[in-house]
Amino acid sequence: MNAGWRTVRLGAPIAVLAVVVVVAAWWSAAPSFGSLVSDEWGRLVLFLVAIALGETARLTILTGRETAPMSTAAALGLAFSTIAADGRPGVGADVVIAVISAGMLVGQVLRRVTGSGAQWGDTAARLIGASVAPLLFRQVHFGGRTLLDWEKEWGRDRWLVAVVMLLVGAVAMLVDLTLEACIRADAQESPLLPAILDEYRSVGPLATALVTSGALIALAEVAIGVASVPLFLFPLVLTYFAVQRYASIRTTYRQTIGALSSLTDLAGYTGTGHGQHVADLAVAVGRDLGMSHRELTDLEYAALLHDLGQVALREPIPRGATVMAAPVDQQRIASDGAEIVRSTGVLDQVAGILQAQTTPYRQVREFGQDLPLSSRIVKVANAYVDLAGPDDAQDEHAMERIHLGLGYEYDPRVVDSLSRVLTRRRQRASS
Repeated sequence: MNAGWRTVRLGAPIAVLAVVVVVAAWWSAAPSFGSLVSDEWGRLVLFLVAIALGETARLTILTGRETAPMSTAAALGLAFSTIAADGRPGVGADVVIAVISAGMLVGQVLRRVTGSGAQWGDTAARLIGASVAPLLFRQVHFGGRTLLDWEKEWGRDRWLVAVVMLLVGAVAMLVDLTLEACIRADAQESPLLPAILDEYRSVGPLATALVTSGALIALAEVAIGVASVPLFLFPLVLTYFAVQRYASIRTTYRQTIGALSSLTDLAGYTGTGHGQHVADLAVAVGRDLGMSHRELTDLEYAALLHDLGQVALREPIPRGATVMAAPVDQQRIASDGAEIVRSTGVLDQVAGILQAQTTPYRQVREFGQDLPLSSRIVKVANAYVDLAGPDDAQDEHAMERIHLGLGYEYDPRVVDSLSRVLTRRRQRASS
């Protein structure tokens, strides 16, 4: 992968751009607020309240980050709504963006007051994405008129209006997801392009639902007025509770696997926290190599459970360092661990990773064997932790030993990634 995709860090520029958007919108909209009538004020305040409350009802999605679907849907609905009393032109994009930013800001303040903690990074990305919709719909001219002007002229062709809203909303969501992926890649120090693609795959269905909800709010407002806002946000409220329950189940699932991985620690086969240490390192390498969130989840589970087969040993391996054991013993530990995991009936992918974790890389290089990347990562991460010892005291020695087996035991690409991860850790520790 191109090195530039690894080194570009866009978190700070995105935050600066969001501030510029907010300041510019309020500066431009300030004169317009004085000319709004009470009906227009009422509609804007309703949308502002919906956006603010939506910010407090956040979901943790598959990529591990938080998002605010109700806030985003309300912002898109505001972007497409006329927000005008009878006979008056619709408000401009600057007013809409100013209200969206105010709603998101109030929401973050409410989160801070309630102790939930503000999330400024992803909020900046969503604000920029949400600002794209009103700019395209209300500001950009096509044939001398804006899309909002075209909407008023299309009259009964509401299906055409809906299509345009969906297209504009899709563009806005693409901007949003791309920027949020940039922030996540920045925070996790992972390659940018894979993070963007993973964001699209993971959040695409939810983004589609939000765009549709925003369009429905705006279209229904013509017929039923501001009642369209709570009416079409209500399904997202139900989704919120369903996803929260699912997230709770996943948390319990992860805790169960963590408890299972500690069996070898409690039985004295491995040092305290060995499995977690290997998992943290393996996940960092997986991120550096651009693995998707779903792949990283399986990798983390496999790394946590990689020594589970040691519970079948009659005598513990000194310090639990399987890298020092004979190849036949390593294979037996891997097979026993894989069988234990496979018996659960729900972790077959993880069992396959464990089964292949001791296979030498030369099997791929010389015989073309299909060896999962996750297995190669667990092999390298476990070797490093075993050889480096407590607190990575012998990290240089560990890397020297690993390099001796480069291309034979260990995948060179994984070892290079491990070197990058360790270098970044040292830089953070020294800064």
